[in-house]
Amino acid sequence: MSALLPIREVEKPWGKDKLPAPFSAAEGMRIGEIWFEPPAALPELLVKYIFTSEALSVQVHPTDAQTIAKGLGRQGKEECWLIVAAEPGGKLGIGFNADISDEAMRAAALDGSIEELMTWHDVSPGDFFYIPGNTVHAIGAGVSLIEVQQNSDITYRLYDYGRPRELHLEDGVAVAKGEPYRLERWSKHVPAHGSQLLVDGPLFVLEQVAGAPTAEIASRYPAALLVIPREGEVQIGGETIAPGGCGLAGSLADIRFADNGVCLLARPCARIV
Repeated sequence: MSALLPIREVEKPWGKDKLPAPFSAAEGMRIGEIWFEPPAALPELLVKYIFTSEALSVQVHPTDAQTIAKGLGRQGKEECWLIVAAEPGGKLGIGFNADISDEAMRAAALDGSIEELMTWHDVSPGDFFYIPGNTVHAIGAGVSLIEVQQNSDITYRLYDYGRPRELHLEDGVAVAKGEPYRLERWSKHVPAHGSQLLVDGPLFVLEQVAGAPTAEIASRYPAALLVIPREGEVQIGGETIAPGGCGLAGSLADIRFADNGVCLLARPCARIV
């Protein structure tokens, strides 16, 4: 079985017809997302590249506890974003400028003013944001990023700039936190070269690794993991995985890292509700 995960190209109204290397869009297609199909051996995480030419909807995701309470099983969605490119003016909207009630949030979603009530962050390559469940968020135009998330497709749209897509106001407002985003806790800047722990549970572990991992880094990956090369190639069981790909390794022992390479490592944690 190949270590390289198959990809799915997802067209979006806000996608791009010209993608950064090594990706490309077929003529007439607007690709918004590149998904790496979660392997049966590690189904808990989904890795994506996201490319925007227009702003995404203002949206929110539930937690595992909330989806279990609704009888949907563990379908919560927490995610994180690593910015890989941003055009001038590229922004992310995360949380609100001030506390807001459910009623005010619903009204703002209906009249479009919710966008003005959110906090917008200018972004550049290396900026990293963790998005807990219940956090209202949106990705602005001109941003390319890597997203690592719980493998769930439950998204509640609160506002979509007039696009003819379904909104989910009642479900969304019911789970959304009308509060500011804790930037000092959930965000950081990741240097282009160097190792840095980005997420340390409780749902998954994610970090950037330069060269071969140290013993301390290796201790965080005792079993199967995903490998996302950023610079240089890695080999998993003798198979080469290049930047733009994502591979599954049974263990760190199966991976040969490039001395000057940079990659992301990710693994799920046991889900606890």
